[in-house]
Amino acid sequence: MLKSPLISRRNALLGAAALPLAATTASTASAAADMMGIGATRFNRMKLGGFEVTTLLAGTRTVEGPQNIFGMNASAEDFAAASAAANIPTDAAQFFFTPTVVNTGSELVLFDTGLNPEGITAALAAAGYSPDQIDVVVLTHMHGDHVGGMAGEAGVTFANARHVTGSVEFDSWAKTDGNKAFEAKVRPNAERIEMLDDGASVVSGITSMAAFGHTPGHMAYMLESDGKQLVIAADFANHYVWSLAHPDWEVKFDMDKSAAAATRKTMLDMLSADKVPFIGYHMPWPAVGYVETHDGAYRYSPASYQLMLG
Repeated sequence: MLKSPLISRRNALLGAAALPLAATTASTASAAADMMGIGATRFNRMKLGGFEVTTLLAGTRTVEGPQNIFGMNASAEDFAAASAAANIPTDAAQFFFTPTVVNTGSELVLFDTGLNPEGITAALAAAGYSPDQIDVVVLTHMHGDHVGGMAGEAGVTFANARHVTGSVEFDSWAKTDGNKAFEAKVRPNAERIEMLDDGASVVSGITSMAAFGHTPGHMAYMLESDGKQLVIAADFANHYVWSLAHPDWEVKFDMDKSAAAATRKTMLDMLSADKVPFIGYHMPWPAVGYVETHDGAYRYSPASYQLMLG
């Protein structure tokens, strides 16, 4: 049936009348919003069996000239090719500093303390924790970005916590005065620190793993709860492409470069074969992922929802 000409003309008139209002509304709605700047969450919480595991973004910064740090023994062409394949630039890198809190149900354990007290306490607060709740502080090694938040002008940051570190690591730095962070943060508080060796238990479900090379006594830690595992891997690999995917590439901050490369391969083989997730202190935020292998090469695979499921 044909529409009435009267109705058609009326609809056309209404549509025409509405056009100026619609145009005005669109113009108002398109007014520019303020730029907010780049942002990120400060914490990421997961389940591991009966544990809660929370990564903390204690700091991040952009660093120029990454081949001055990573892939020092690689050619510029190989470095550029690896970067292009991963869709990352060669002139700058984003650094992440990621301590981890593990709630075992009976203890609150903090792994590493970031660059300074302000950064770690702010990240803890965002995650709902306060420094006085921490029961154990584990120092994986003595580089400044891991021990910097241990103490400051107000004294020790985690006054109620026992502090734990590897005996090989502590003894190595105690024999020298070349580590400013150790001298400022660790040595003055040495009486608070308990020493452990490879295979020692920090608390039930957390076991130390020797991962020497990055520093003389660098340690990783295995978490185990209700049949689930996760490795606190610290700095065994300092970048997800230029270190993890190329374990033979030298890293400026690795003190014993051949030992660090051997440790990387051992840990990468274990993580990939057993499909164990890990937290890497300098991995892209939120610093949780897996190691995959393909045609003999390693690749970092960020975690998706696996650790939301328990």
